[in-house]
Amino acid sequence: MNTARTARFAAAYALLRAGADIGDHLVQSDHCARTKGATDTAPVTGDDGTVHGTAAGRRACAIHCLTYSATQAAALLLGARALGLRLRPGPVTAALAISGLTHYAIDRRVPGGLLQRFADATGKGGFYRLADHGINGAYCMDAACHHGFETIAAAVLAR
Repeated sequence: MNTARTARFAAAYALLRAGADIGDHLVQSDHCARTKGATDTAPVTGDDGTVHGTAAGRRACAIHCLTYSATQAAALLLGARALGLRLRPGPVTAALAISGLTHYAIDRRVPGGLLQRFADATGKGGFYRLADHGINGAYCMDAACHHGFETIAAAVLAR
């Protein structure tokens, strides 16, 4: 067993996860959070009455994913420095790309989007649509997918 690789993986995962939570819940703007799923057929109306369609939804999701990835990058770089971890630029770039691009695909929760189609195909459509009893199924599935891809990204970093 390669102890250094195992330690790199554990540290990279913890740093990516921390950056993800901060990027998703503290850095993401309210506008991006509300608008990133907007489409022309399912528009979102802002607090000021502005109606946002597909172009605004894509832009909001892209902006969110850029700030999310930047937050993960900062967490990785600052954490690696504090821990004395030596991370190579290539794997760091690949890990952030995996996390950021999959984040866009998962977070662009348009009607009939990727996550909803996945939920329906795996028999989890009812859970995806659950928004009662203190549970939001779509949010829980979203988070589970992000955790999975961050694990893959951490494995890339650990190599």
